[in-house]
Amino acid sequence: MLESMNAKDSASTLLPISRRNFVALAGAVPAALLAPEAAPAPSADAAAALPPGKYPIGLELYSVRNELARDLPATLKAVAGMGYETVEFYAPYYEWTPPHAKEVRALMDDLGLRCHSTHNSFESFTPGSGAGHAIELNQILGAKIIVLASAPSSVRGVEGWKKLCEQLSAASDGLKTHGLAAGFHNHQAEWAPLDGNLRIMDVVAANTPKEFVLQLDVGTCVEAGADPVAWINGNPGRIRTLHLKDWAPGDASQGKSYSVLFGEGVCPWKEILAAAEATGGAEYYLIEQEGSRYSELETARRCLKSWKTMRQSA
Repeated sequence: MLESMNAKDSASTLLPISRRNFVALAGAVPAALLAPEAAPAPSADAAAALPPGKYPIGLELYSVRNELARDLPATLKAVAGMGYETVEFYAPYYEWTPPHAKEVRALMDDLGLRCHSTHNSFESFTPGSGAGHAIELNQILGAKIIVLASAPSSVRGVEGWKKLCEQLSAASDGLKTHGLAAGFHNHQAEWAPLDGNLRIMDVVAANTPKEFVLQLDVGTCVEAGADPVAWINGNPGRIRTLHLKDWAPGDASQGKSYSVLFGEGVCPWKEILAAAEATGGAEYYLIEQEGSRYSELETARRCLKSWKTMRQSA
């Protein structure tokens, strides 16, 4: 998914807000995470644990990015009306002002929606006002996890990834004091070997603390030829959230690749979900769709229907 570099693809319609480019930082980042003193305390529901056995189903809002850009309130209402319980905002949310975020939160509360995590550029993990703004917005939204959507393009080789992990680990330590966790979202590239059989994701897992969340994008893992079940079982308690994106061999123009709806591809969902809940520490799931033969909202509706059918038959 390319949302971390496409901040202009979506914007809120609640309040007029400025736009900034989301450019990954190429320079080294200090090891300490600083935040403004004015950041509000975490909301009670953000800190509360999910009820045992309860796995809310949500939507990564990149799936409805064009609808979101056109009318954010109407899109959230439509998503809630389908039966989604939580949403994950992606990069453009960082452009919001705190008053704007409060309006979004009030709307979500009215709709019965929650936001457990957000997708972010590297700016949200940099010391000072960059991380401080992300902390404030996420606390307002009630989120628990600030996820790095993709690594800066400057990261290269084993040492480059280890350096990034140092920065993410420092950010993770800082976020803990605000009731938040840090995380990383994989793409296909992170399953490629860096040094022999050592994959990028192996480096990330080995060089970040146990509380650092490894958000699993299932479709890209499967496309890359990696085993999602083995990955979950090999990282107990760290797969707190998963992107339920399906994949099938073939071309997207022919309805294959990531154009398949959830449940239409080759991902072994039964085994993945069993491992996520027994070992991975899953707390909630997020449907994600890059595009399909249907409109964005119809795609989201059909994916949710397939999810409910799958869970009922389990």
